[in-house]
Parts: sequence; structure tokens; C-alpha cells
Amino acid sequence: MARSAIWREIAATLRAEIARGHVPPGGRLPTEADLAARFGVNRHTVRHALADLAAEGLVHSRRGAGVFVTGRAADYPLGRRVRFHQAVTAAGMTPSRRLTRTETRPADKVEAGHLAIGEGEAVHVFEGVSLADGHPIAMFRSVFPAARLPDLPRRMAETNSVTAALAACGVADYTRASTRLTAKTAKPMLALALQIKEGAPVLRSVAINVDPAGVPLEYGITWFAGDRVTLTVGPVEMS
Repeated sequence: MARSAIWREIAATLRAEIARGHVPPGGRLPTEADLAARFGVNRHTVRHALADLAAEGLVHSRRGAGVFVTGRAADYPLGRRVRFHQAVTAAGMTPSRRLTRTETRPADKVEAGHLAIGEGEAVHVFEGVSLADGHPIAMFRSVFPAARLPDLPRRMAETNSVTAALAACGVADYTRASTRLTAKTAKPMLALALQIKEGAPVLRSVAINVDPAGVPLEYGITWFAGDRVTLTVGPVEMS
């Protein structure tokens, strides 16, 4: 067989095995060394085959962990009371969240405008990655007025949940007042956080959450991996 066709044959074999469910969504493929031994080729040839599957969106690599079959897209409704954990659970997946930054600092002009506070007033900033079945589906940044919620960082550290942390701070309910969606492409740091290719499609959501009196409570920006989330809009309420 011509050398140029070997990697295509390997890719076709792995593609068929994935289609038959030999490796389930989210499952890890054998290592490059194991695949090279199985097919009697070098690792460069295996790497070429895996790159072809990744280009199709069938697999994705995690640095230091291996190559995984891409999981199905999670349905994520954009409703007034949709909460991340409930939305992902409703899609039949297990939610989790990894905080990467917690900071209290002066609000910039944009943040202050969205939160109806003065520029330079203190805000709590939380950044991290949201996961479904252990796979990154979104990177988020949430900004809250610190004067109103002085204990929020401690509560977030305890609960790792915005809803639970706000409840512990005396905010029993909040709703989404507005959402703006914009199609983007992943820059290097975002691609690394979401474990996708640089330049891959993402959807950026800019949302304002308010308390029952309509006072802005959270200014949030979320970047969703385009092939892992299906955003739906309709009369969906979760509380």
C-alpha cells in the first residue's frame, strides 16, 4: 500500500469503530504508541490519521491526557431563570465548574455601566471553565458589585455555584434581563481553555442578570465551544 494511503486507512478504521460505539462519546482512544503497534506504523503516521479525525470534529486532544471521542452537544436553553447546573443536568450530562480566577478590583467603565455603579467602585470578578461530563463547553467571566455582595468570594469558594453563593448572600432569586450572542473564533488562550483548535468557532454570550427589583446583579460574558453546545431560545424556565 502506498505510504500516503496508510494514514487514511487507519483514520477510516478508527472512524468506523467510533461509529459502531467501540469507543463511546467522551472515551479515550488508545495512545499513539499503542495505535502505532496495532497498525505496524510509526507514530507520525498515527498522528496524521488522528489529525484527520480531529479536523472532522470526531476527536479532540487534551494536553497531557490523550485523544478523546468528541461528546455530543449539550442543549443549553437561554431562559430567564436557566442555571448552568440544571441546564446541563437536563441534557442528561454531569455538570462541573473549575474556577481559575477570583479577584476584587475597581470596575472599569463598561462593567460599571452594565452594573449601574460608579466607575472605579469595587467588583468581584470570577473566571473559569464550565464542563459537561468532564469536557469543557464554555469559559466564563462573571462580575458582581462588591459593595452589595461583600461575602461573595468566600461563598463561591465554599459552594462553587453562583446560585448557591448568591443565596448565601441573601439573594434568593435572580433573572436574566438581556442576552447578546455574537459568533467569534477562538484565540489561543480561549482555545487552550476549551481544548479546541485555535480559530474554531465559538459563541460569545453577554448577559445581564438582575434581582427581583430589577437592579443589575451580574454582568457575565461566556464563550461557548461551538461544536459542544446547542443554544436554544424559547419559553424555558428553570428555578
